[in-house]
Amino acid sequence: MSKNVALVLGSGGARGLAHIGAIEALEERGYTITSIAGCSMGSIIAGMYAAGQIKEAKEWFLQVDKQLILRMMDINLLSGNSLVKGQRIIQELQTIVPDRPIEDLLIPCTIVASDMLNTEEVLFRSGSLFEAVRASISIPLFFQPVQIENRLLIDGGILNPLPLHAIERTPDDLLVAMDISGKDAMPIQTEYEPFDVDSKLEEIVAKGIPVPKSWEEQIRTLGKRLEAIRENRAKDLGRNVGFFSLLDRMSDMQIQQNTLLSLRLTPPDVHAVMRQYAYNTFDFDKAEQIIADGKRIMNGALDQYEKKEK
Repeated sequence: MSKNVALVLGSGGARGLAHIGAIEALEERGYTITSIAGCSMGSIIAGMYAAGQIKEAKEWFLQVDKQLILRMMDINLLSGNSLVKGQRIIQELQTIVPDRPIEDLLIPCTIVASDMLNTEEVLFRSGSLFEAVRASISIPLFFQPVQIENRLLIDGGILNPLPLHAIERTPDDLLVAMDISGKDAMPIQTEYEPFDVDSKLEEIVAKGIPVPKSWEEQIRTLGKRLEAIRENRAKDLGRNVGFFSLLDRMSDMQIQQNTLLSLRLTPPDVHAVMRQYAYNTFDFDKAEQIIADGKRIMNGALDQYEKKEK
């Protein structure tokens, strides 16, 4: 059983911190990561690992809180195509890992972005590490797109959230995927608090407010009608999906389906999966928990693989 690993890290915002835990699980079990690839958040972790500074990256992410996240948001007032410029976060990351050519990293590293003009994947295997990362993390409408020559680059996860085909391979390695966009049902709140008319009447009477007997039956009837209305509204799923949640869901569905397509086209030897709705995109203040979950998930996937190979 080979212990060499070609590791692919998927896109998924803060869930990408799970990649750190996945790397720890692999190394603790004696696997050697011989090449790495990633897009979006996966590109950040891939680059930092290939630079040999994943421990420093972990320490930094564990200190991130909501205030730091807000300070890194360099609001873009001059452009109508994004909310944030995206340079401040790159400058912050460079305090952990100074920029260097990708081809000079410790192991082969592939950073994946999307060319929005030509609908093509762009694979970075040379040139500035952080120029490639900046392109790969450019979430549309949030981060400003990156122009490199005649290409306008956005988040690599738009076209391929799990770029299994893009990684450089060696003949004896295992293809390992850390998938953080696992298929998941959209969470919708359909529960409601029952309205107990009798309890409400008792509370009113206890406060010394007189309630005529002739009103009680009318109040109960009205309460039952209100209860029926609230129950029907809770069951009406369309009422529970707002404009922005609908936009988010459309993007989530695209990411889930593209991930499944990538898995079918290039099946990995080991497939570790975190559900897409396990954490929100900007839950970076939950780093410790996400990293621990990533480690647990990768250990579970390795257990299954090793059991099958025995």
